[in-house]
Amino acid sequence: MDDADRQLLRRCRVRLVSELQVAPLWDVLLSRELFTPGMIEDIQQAGSGSRPDQARQLVIDLETRGRHALPLFISCLEDTGQTSLASLLRTSSQAAKWDPKAVRPLDPIPVVLGPVDLKREELRMVKQYPSKPIPGKLTSEVLGPEDIGSGGFSDVRAQRELRRNADMAYVLNADPCGYCLIINNVNFSSGLSTRSGSNVDCEKLTHRFRLLHFSVEVKCNLTSKQMVQALRELARRDHGSLDCCVVVILSHGCEASHRQFPGAIYGTDGCPVPVERIVNIFNGTSCPSLGGKPKLFFIQACGGEQKDPGFEVASTSSKDRAPGSNPEPDAAPFQDNPGNCDQPDAISSLPTPSDIFVSYSTFPGFVSWRHPNSGSWYIETLDRVFEQWAHSDDLQSLLLRVAHAVSEKGIYKQIPGCFNFLRKKLFFKT
Repeated sequence: MDDADRQLLRRCRVRLVSELQVAPLWDVLLSRELFTPGMIEDIQQAGSGSRPDQARQLVIDLETRGRHALPLFISCLEDTGQTSLASLLRTSSQAAKWDPKAVRPLDPIPVVLGPVDLKREELRMVKQYPSKPIPGKLTSEVLGPEDIGSGGFSDVRAQRELRRNADMAYVLNADPCGYCLIINNVNFSSGLSTRSGSNVDCEKLTHRFRLLHFSVEVKCNLTSKQMVQALRELARRDHGSLDCCVVVILSHGCEASHRQFPGAIYGTDGCPVPVERIVNIFNGTSCPSLGGKPKLFFIQACGGEQKDPGFEVASTSSKDRAPGSNPEPDAAPFQDNPGNCDQPDAISSLPTPSDIFVSYSTFPGFVSWRHPNSGSWYIETLDRVFEQWAHSDDLQSLLLRVAHAVSEKGIYKQIPGCFNFLRKKLFFKT
């Protein structure tokens, strides 16, 4: 594709992403040999798999499809009844032929990284030679269209403004941002199976949350009493100078009686600790120094024993069905009355559960799948999504990406979910 067509697509990208109906285009794009079946599948799985994400990836990939890609794409739009977009591209393309300046490259905009105190002569040099740094001075970094994504500078600026707005987003300026406690239960003395692959999950999340500026602590193979003790010790600490707190629990799980948060997590002694009790340890009464600050819980455990075979849809992914793939469930039988376990407040209520976010690896009542070699579907995907998108997306958007990716895995299905009582958006510090 020549430069004029490429710049035209970039200028029209916002409208294309907003209006382009991708579903009717797949067959037409294949018949015109504009994309291969593998390329179409990659576009369909882009981002969260939503229509805007697919449209954005289609427009980006179109730039790589040769010098006739634009006219062929315009014909595809006309064949699928998307005449307004076809007319927009055709008219703009014709105008560019008569007036090359009509489709000129986007002018780079300097983004000042810090205060600049330049003398008049130095300022003249910056204007004349913008890429040449002045010794001892902070200079500006020029971002081109390829650096800012499809939304343009308006999206980047809006995202930055949102992060800075304390009324709309939590402020995570402390370094470290807060504590991250990972409880990793692998070996059980109660007849529950060994959770092979959980150490892989633990290593991934330890590395990931350290990169996100958390002080990470790992505790392995805790009984139910030890789990509660570790959580209470964390809650009793002074979080006054910190901005957030994260708890990750990797273990077997089951259903449990509840009022707000479903499910329970097994200690290595086979006694379950209700998720509701875990969250309640960090409420405003028990942990006042975390009041008004986000408290995040990530739980890799089964929500029950049901295996979800899914339901048939028009297009299903063949990923994760390779021979020899044998994922294990993190399930254990439901125990409504666990006997002599120490849990006097197992169903205690949670007063005003604000600033709390609980992410479950699976829907309540269903198993959560884990591979002995690569770890659990949920943690593997969570780590990958955070690596790729934590610099730009808020927490809810990240977890939507995780849910979509996990839902496409395996023959038996799994869908992560969450209980969200956050009052603002949360952007990790990267």
